[in-house]
Amino acid sequence: MKYAEIFYPESKLAGFTNVDGTIAFFNQVNALLKPVSVVVDFGCGRGEYKEDPVEFRRKLRILKGKVRKVIGLDLDPAGKKNPFLNQFLQLKGDRWPLGDRSVDLIVCDNVMEHLPDPDKFFAEASRVLKAGGVVCLRTPNAWCYPVLAAKLVPNRLHAFVITKILKNREEEDVFPTLYRCNSMGKMRDAMRRVGLDPLVWGHQPEPDYLSFSLFSYALGVLHQKLAPSYFKQVLMAFGKKTR
Repeated sequence: MKYAEIFYPESKLAGFTNVDGTIAFFNQVNALLKPVSVVVDFGCGRGEYKEDPVEFRRKLRILKGKVRKVIGLDLDPAGKKNPFLNQFLQLKGDRWPLGDRSVDLIVCDNVMEHLPDPDKFFAEASRVLKAGGVVCLRTPNAWCYPVLAAKLVPNRLHAFVITKILKNREEEDVFPTLYRCNSMGKMRDAMRRVGLDPLVWGHQPEPDYLSFSLFSYALGVLHQKLAPSYFKQVLMAFGKKTR
């Protein structure tokens, strides 16, 4: 039996727990969508979630067909292979190839931790968002135990270590991490500086990183239930354009 089925018996039904971080984040994102929306998927990648065996979660992540247009932005040309985009634009510098006030929603999922200059990201997000538009971010919390442990491992070894711990992660989907805007305070401050009204909270999903033993997984479940928001594993951050 999988450890998740012991501590989260609801996962036996459809393959996900009641604390699933992907579902929690994309439920919020989907609630903001409108049929006329133009959505940017920043750091879109190759669309690796097409391999997610949980159909409900996979469909929740797919925004194409729910809105007028999904535009993928990424430095990596692998974004051309992403089947869930209407258009892919490769980033060549700091300025995004999009017009001012041309976008309704920006999704940045597990990308912020890789950015060398988060302030430039937020400046561009604010520039391209329409009034009332929202930037939606999910990123690891710099004060959670997986990140604190990861900082002890050189970046060149991250792909090897992560693919050993998380069996569903491919090496091509692991990138160097910097964690330059990965706390609740830094995220709020960065948004406010560019006129985004921030809402930031911590979320603790099931402890997949501790799946190497029943005892470690049980400790992770205890942390999931008791840790204050400031130390939870994932930051959920939403910033609404106010000017």
